[in-house]
Amino acid sequence: MKPMKVPSDFDANAEISKLKAQTKAIRKRCYTQRKSKLDPYHGEIIQLLNGGSSGAEIRRWLLGLNLEVSPSTLSRWIERNHKNG
Repeated sequence: MKPMKVPSDFDANAEISKLKAQTKAIRKRCYTQRKSKLDPYHGEIIQLLNGGSSGAEIRRWLLGLNLEVSPSTLSRWIERNHKNG
């Protein structure tokens, strides 16, 4: 089997520069806040908190909506979104 010929207009350094730029763009971190699966229930969760519900009670309520979250997820969401608490 014969080795393939490299085209005469191929510039390896230019291709490497393009690939490095693509890698840098791919790895660039996005600093916008990600959407939580709890965000659609923001109003309801806040009302439950203001009404005196505990985190465990809110997790049970969410489970009734087929939305399972860990206690730490709910706790972090509450810290970010509940201004009174």
